[in-house]
Amino acid sequence: MDFDMLGLKPRLIDALREMGITDPTPIQKQAIPPALDGRDVMGLAQTGTGKTAAFGLPLTQHLLAEDVRPQPRTARALILAPTRELVNQIVESLDGFTKGTHLKVARIMGGVGINPQIKRMERGVDLLVATPGRLIDLMDRGAADLSATRFLVLDEADQMLDMGFIHALRQIAPKLPRERQTLLFSATMPKEMESLAATYLDRPVRVQVSTSGQTADKVEQSIHFIAKAEKPGLLLDLLRAHPGEAALVFARTKHGSDRLAKQLTNAGVAAVAIHGNRSQGQRTRALEAFTDGSAPVLVATDVAARGLDIPLVKHVYNYELPNVPETYVHRIGRTARAGREGAAITLCAPDEMGELKDIEKVIKTKIPVASGSRWTPAEEEAKPKQQRGGGGRRGSGGRPQGAGAARPSGAAKPDGNRKRRPRKKA
Repeated sequence: MDFDMLGLKPRLIDALREMGITDPTPIQKQAIPPALDGRDVMGLAQTGTGKTAAFGLPLTQHLLAEDVRPQPRTARALILAPTRELVNQIVESLDGFTKGTHLKVARIMGGVGINPQIKRMERGVDLLVATPGRLIDLMDRGAADLSATRFLVLDEADQMLDMGFIHALRQIAPKLPRERQTLLFSATMPKEMESLAATYLDRPVRVQVSTSGQTADKVEQSIHFIAKAEKPGLLLDLLRAHPGEAALVFARTKHGSDRLAKQLTNAGVAAVAIHGNRSQGQRTRALEAFTDGSAPVLVATDVAARGLDIPLVKHVYNYELPNVPETYVHRIGRTARAGREGAAITLCAPDEMGELKDIEKVIKTKIPVASGSRWTPAEEEAKPKQQRGGGGRRGSGGRPQGAGAARPSGAAKPDGNRKRRPRKKA
C-alpha cells in the first residue's frame, strides 16, 4: 500500500519523498484513513513505528484544505507532548510535511525563555506543539487562546499520565471547542488510558499494531543480577566491550545521572547526562555530543525515554530499573528503531526484584539472564547483616571473562527505593 492509497494529496506525498519516506508503516496505514475522514483515533503502537506521521500528515492535509489563516494568539491545531525532546522531534517532522506551504508551526516548552514564545503566538499559528506546563503558563498570561483549536493530538499519552500531566490536561481541555477532532497515541495501555480516552475522545476508531506492553521486535534483551556496589564496574566493562558505539544508560535520578556520567568520563568512557534540571541549551549540547559521537554514552533519566529519535543507538542499559513498569518498554524502544537491531541490558540489584517482577508482568515474558541468578527476598534476608547491600555477585555473575577494567571511584548509591510515579515538569 502506498501513501496515495491512504488518501493523501500529491503535495504531501512529494514532501514525504523529499524526506526519503516512500512506504507507510503499519500504524500509518491504519490511522491515516480514519483521521482523514475526521474520526477520533486511538492509536496503540511501539515506539519508533512512525506515529508522528500518523497524526501529522492528516492534520496538515486538513489545515491545507481549509485554507484559512489563524487569528492572533490562536492555534488551529494543538499537539501535546510530555517532553521537550519529543516536542522538538514532532516539530522537525511537521516542518518537513509543511515545507513550501503557508502553514506556520510553533513550539512551546519549558527550559527556554518564555518571551520569544509569547511573541511567536501574537499572529497565531496553524500547528502548535507544546508541553502542558508551559502552555498553561502562556494561557494564564493571555498569550495563547485555544477557542479556535479544532484539532487536538495527545502524543505519548501514557507518559503524560505517568508524569502527572493529567491535571494539566484537565485545565487545558475545557478551553478547547467541544466540536473538535481528537487523536490519542500511546505505546502502552495502562488502565487509566481507557478513562482518558472515554473523557476526551468521541467514538474513536481504535488502531493497534502491537500488544500493549510488547517490546520492539528486534531488541535483544538480557539481565545481570548484581549487587549495587558492583554495578559501576560491570557497566564500565560492558561499555568498553563496544567502544565508540552509541549507548543510552538510564538512571532513576537527576543527581545520579550526573554522578554516573562523571564517573564514566573519569574512567575513560566519554559520557554526558541529560535530565529535567538541565537547561534546554545544556540538553541540546549533550544531545549534539551524543549524536556526533564525541560523547558516545548518554546517561539519562526517563525524561529522555520519550522523544529521542537517534536511529543508530546500539545499546540501552537499564543501570537502575524504573519504578513504573511500562517505562521499561519506552526505555528499550530507544534502540532497534526503524527496523534496525539493538540490545537492551538490565542490571538488577536485590532490592529491585519487585520492579523486575512488575516489568516482566507487563512485557509478558522473562528477560533472559546473562549473569548471576535471580535474587529472592528470602535469600537477601538470610544474608549476614554486614554482607547486605553489595557484598558481591551471586551465582555465575562475575565480571565478563578477560575484562580487567578498573571500576570508577565513588560508586553511585541508590537514591531510595520507594514506589512512586515520577512527576517531571517539562
